[in-house]
Amino acid sequence: MINSEKISKSKYSFPEEKNKREYGSLGEIIAYDYLIKNNFKILKQNYRYGRLGEIDIIALENEYVCFIEVKTRSSTLFGTPAEAVNYKKQNKIKKLAQIFLKENNLSDKPLRFDILEIILEYNKYRRSNKVKYINLIRNAF
Repeated sequence: MINSEKISKSKYSFPEEKNKREYGSLGEIIAYDYLIKNNFKILKQNYRYGRLGEIDIIALENEYVCFIEVKTRSSTLFGTPAEAVNYKKQNKIKKLAQIFLKENNLSDKPLRFDILEIILEYNKYRRSNKVKYINLIRNAF
């Protein structure tokens, strides 16, 4: 977990309405910046293979190939962001990870499945938002 003050809020444009797709896209931008600042090397964003699904971010941390699911929310009213990564989604990510490793000759590397939780706080009077909470869960599943 990091202090939200460490992330430059001014460079992100935040959606006024709670549009799921916009929040997700914004979360991936914030996640990318967070991972770079924490010494991850980004290998791929939005990796897709056919209709199987998508992995938000694939990165290297030390010797690990990390498959990172980014979940962005405006609150925890309906649970934490990580709770939204159900068993079905986990299995899709695992299948995609195996394909990616094989395609990129990385099958011999250790791998890890992480979830990056982001909670945004919107102030409608200021028409601005800030990162209230960001948490990387290593080995989430």
